[in-house]
Amino acid sequence: MSYQIACDVHTHTLFSRHAYSTIVENIAACREMGVELLGSTDHFSEMLFPEQHLRNFQYFLNQTAWPRVWDGVVLLRGAEVDIVSLDGDLFGQDIDVPDTIVGRRYAADGSLFDRVTGSLDYLIASVHNGEFTKGAPIARTTNMYVRALENPHVFILGHTGRSGVPFDYDEVLAVAREKGKCIEINEHSLEIDSRGWFHSVCSNIAQRCAELGVGIVVSTDAHIAPTIGRFHHAMGMLESIDFPEELIMNRDRRTFLQALDDAGVCNLTELADLADYED
Repeated sequence: MSYQIACDVHTHTLFSRHAYSTIVENIAACREMGVELLGSTDHFSEMLFPEQHLRNFQYFLNQTAWPRVWDGVVLLRGAEVDIVSLDGDLFGQDIDVPDTIVGRRYAADGSLFDRVTGSLDYLIASVHNGEFTKGAPIARTTNMYVRALENPHVFILGHTGRSGVPFDYDEVLAVAREKGKCIEINEHSLEIDSRGWFHSVCSNIAQRCAELGVGIVVSTDAHIAPTIGRFHHAMGMLESIDFPEELIMNRDRRTFLQALDDAGVCNLTELADLADYED
């Protein structure tokens, strides 16, 4: 079976500091590759700055300046947020932010997480530094992913196949299915997998998703524009297990936008009919 995947929903720009392209360059890459929906999901993480202040993350605050349809590509505003504890806490939830970027007092209390993610469309929750999980029982790491999925802004669990954190697949996937959330199959994880470790774990996760009827997204995790929309390794792995196409939730923009709405994350279904490529 061959697949057509028309949305790339995990990508990065220069803001992530170890990525190399602008949002304009990423949109142009979408046009070149026939990608009809781009999810821009820069890192929301302590890896970016030594001090955590709202001013450092104002890039996210002003994404309302982006058009919803840019050069024929639907553009969604997201972030890849770090999971930072075995309780499934997300980066910024424990940092109080009383003042705006210009020093005015907010009318209500709110955390860095609240301020930064409040206007975003969806979040990818990922583990990047798993030291806090070392030696933890499977029940705790499983609960960590379950709690992350329960956050109403989180739509996708990011690169669980390369995070190095073992968990009970069935328990986590059952929650994902119940809530309409997605598990990511990450192209970059497979691309850098010289020993086959990530491939084995990703394949096992994808196989169980297929068996349990859990939706996935196939993403490049692109950190430079020329890799956007290129899913060669992920496609090959999914084809090898005959993964059902109907469970690939980013196969086209209408399916992805409907899945976001069905999960109660955000309703942008009207965008499905707004973007058409010019001949």
